[in-house]
Amino acid sequence: MARQNAPSILLVEDDRAIATVISAALEDEGFVIRHCFSIAERDAALAEASFAVMVTDVLLEDGDGLASLDAVRAAVPAMPVIVLSAQNTLDTAVRASDSEAFEYFPKPFDLDQLVQAVGKAAGASARRGPDAGTQESETPGSDGEGLPLVGRSQAMQGVYRMIARVLRNDLTVLVTGESGTGKELVAEAIHQLGSRSTGPFVAVNTAAIPSDLIESELFGHEKGAFTGAIAQAIGKFEQANGGTLFLDEIGDMPSEAQTRLLRALQSGRIRRVGGRQEIAVSVRIIAATNRDLVPLIEQGAFREDLYYRLNVVPIQLPPLRDRREDIVVLAQHFLAQAVEDGLPRRRLSADALAMLEARQWRGNVRELRNVIYRLALMAQGEVIDPAAISEIVGAETAPASAPVANAEPGLAGALDRWLASEDPPEGLLHAQAIAAFEKPLIEHALKRTRGNQLRAAKLLGINRNTLRKRIVELGVEPERFARSV
Repeated sequence: MARQNAPSILLVEDDRAIATVISAALEDEGFVIRHCFSIAERDAALAEASFAVMVTDVLLEDGDGLASLDAVRAAVPAMPVIVLSAQNTLDTAVRASDSEAFEYFPKPFDLDQLVQAVGKAAGASARRGPDAGTQESETPGSDGEGLPLVGRSQAMQGVYRMIARVLRNDLTVLVTGESGTGKELVAEAIHQLGSRSTGPFVAVNTAAIPSDLIESELFGHEKGAFTGAIAQAIGKFEQANGGTLFLDEIGDMPSEAQTRLLRALQSGRIRRVGGRQEIAVSVRIIAATNRDLVPLIEQGAFREDLYYRLNVVPIQLPPLRDRREDIVVLAQHFLAQAVEDGLPRRRLSADALAMLEARQWRGNVRELRNVIYRLALMAQGEVIDPAAISEIVGAETAPASAPVANAEPGLAGALDRWLASEDPPEGLLHAQAIAAFEKPLIEHALKRTRGNQLRAAKLLGINRNTLRKRIVELGVEPERFARSV
């Protein structure tokens, strides 16, 4: 039931089922809802009444809800707008950010989070008052073409939202993820879509530079600074001045270079090797690593103060096995790229796509790209089928450590063995099975994170309070893992 003087919410959504669910949830919180199916209905509603918040879909019956937001801003500049979209791409997240949306939710979304966001937006609207305006934004837009990241999986939505949030600022970003997940592509996306897009993008693989040369590579050197320094040379910081410096494999940087990097980040100035003059530089730093830096800090191999300087905005990239629904669109994207690179035009059969989806992809997106290029080069016909994949790429083999057994592999086999040994009574099967498997799972996460419950909750993908509750209920002892390796 709506409370007296309840905020009015304008919901613009052409999917009746989704609109019904959202309306019911918001009405339960005391909001008054007006529902529109189209841009025309939206504009008519805005002309007739005032609203605390607008929640809008992107693809509507009569046009693009995002593209038409300029008219909404002109009419009611103070009204917060929350954007929903089934077009779960980086381009959509960036467009939502560029439109100064209060929040962006890719579909499917968490209804509780949406209701919470509407409440925050309504509160912000009330504080700002009806005459407040919006800040002018110089953030460049995007037409969606040439974006380096591909995929619409739920696992990638958090990545897109974080990228969109760092485009209007120069905050330092730390990108983490396994090898081949696309960390440099994230850096390129932030550079291309951000305010430094007209400046240079300079990438440095710190693991590939000899330790005795890395300071010279990063900061430059003066003539005679060391044997072989026959002339002055500028380093990557000066080369990236006005743009973005991407420091890949930052976890492998020698300690001496870490100290100089920290000083440069703190002061915004660098000094060439062998030089006396400090040089001001304006660069955005994006660092990346496939290693867990926390154990390196504990071992004394990575500076803790540098870690906090770099980890202002963390972006965690999921491995390809956690975003299998993206494999088809990635494969088709790489086939199109292969044609642009001069390889024959090919297409994958449905069975071939299913075969690709089933592979483990330990090398992640990089491995998938290499496989697709190899198939495009070597396949005999236009259509690539499973036989061609098996012939050209070979059958996938299990890791050497994988156990070989006659029973069902993996969790299914473990469940069979547990059922055979425990034989839980009728009515308690589900609860006892969940408890039996959840405890070792939580213990595994705590071991991986050395007893850090916040990081363990993040690893498991659950709320920290939920983890703490389950630790107590299941009798887990997190202190046992505080010093485990």
